[in-house]
Amino acid sequence: MTTALAAVTGAEGFIGSHLVEALVTSGHRVRAMAQYNSWGSHGWLEALHPDVLGQVEVVLGDVRDPGSVQDLVEGADCVYHLAALIAIPYSYRAPHSYVETNVLGTLNVLQAVRQAAVPRLVHTSTSETYGTAQTVPITEDHPVNCQSPYAASKAGADQLVASYVASFATPAVTLRPFNTFGPRQSMRAVIPSVIGQLAAGAEVLRLGDLRPTRDFMYVRDTAGAFVAVGTAPHADVAGRVFNAGTGSEVSVGEAVRLIAQLMDSGAVVEEDQQRLRPANSEVMRLLCDASRLRDATGWKPEHSLESGLEHTIRFFRDPANLARYKTSAYAI
Repeated sequence: MTTALAAVTGAEGFIGSHLVEALVTSGHRVRAMAQYNSWGSHGWLEALHPDVLGQVEVVLGDVRDPGSVQDLVEGADCVYHLAALIAIPYSYRAPHSYVETNVLGTLNVLQAVRQAAVPRLVHTSTSETYGTAQTVPITEDHPVNCQSPYAASKAGADQLVASYVASFATPAVTLRPFNTFGPRQSMRAVIPSVIGQLAAGAEVLRLGDLRPTRDFMYVRDTAGAFVAVGTAPHADVAGRVFNAGTGSEVSVGEAVRLIAQLMDSGAVVEEDQQRLRPANSEVMRLLCDASRLRDATGWKPEHSLESGLEHTIRFFRDPANLARYKTSAYAI
């Protein structure tokens, strides 16, 4: 199917802004929801090229508000639901806010999509719902094992989507990206944290546990996966869950060493207690099997880890981009 109008929640965020860009580039009209704030900012949507942003209808709203969600989805051919609270460490401190945004916000999207008879909903899950890999590579049949309140809130949202598919035949697809990285990502994530600190001239890197392995995927490939499931024939994707990842894993420590090499840095690493997860909460291994997505849509990642890192390093080395971040203090 060809999507005439795509509505995107969480459009002002890291992945959301790249998705908006990818949708416009592929010929879609886009209605993008940005959360209201007193600065009048539309987040990372403001970083898009004017030719792209000129084709985007930006509306203010909040997924926690049913009325604004209903307005967003009205007349849409596909709704991409990305709005969520995603910082894992903060979910230990404020779990209620994660349930309110990630679970109840998803319920509002489901209700609005059902009421407006939207032909397709693409719901965003996360590899964190799997917890530490029990078998590898991780397929969509891997048990759910939530090791943080954040992961639990996303699993709850996933189950709501599954229930609407079963109960009301809601035409929903769930995409479960693994560890996305790239330009515009928050400094709370390890790759931009390392690059940002080095770009700011740090000689000591403050990081958490370097042992966990991750399936790191460049953000443009993640955006491509969203477009793939949003535009594939209905029979190929409706009601299904799809992993999106590269099928390769690297430890956090190995990724840090590669970044330092690419940036020609000799910085040393010190453990930052604020970046360590509580005992038994750290997900130690994630490795994606994306064969179901590839078979259904033909999607596959186009960027290697190194090429994605090079793009990301160029972004953070631009003083105008780096100025948007606090490089002397790292929020969780």
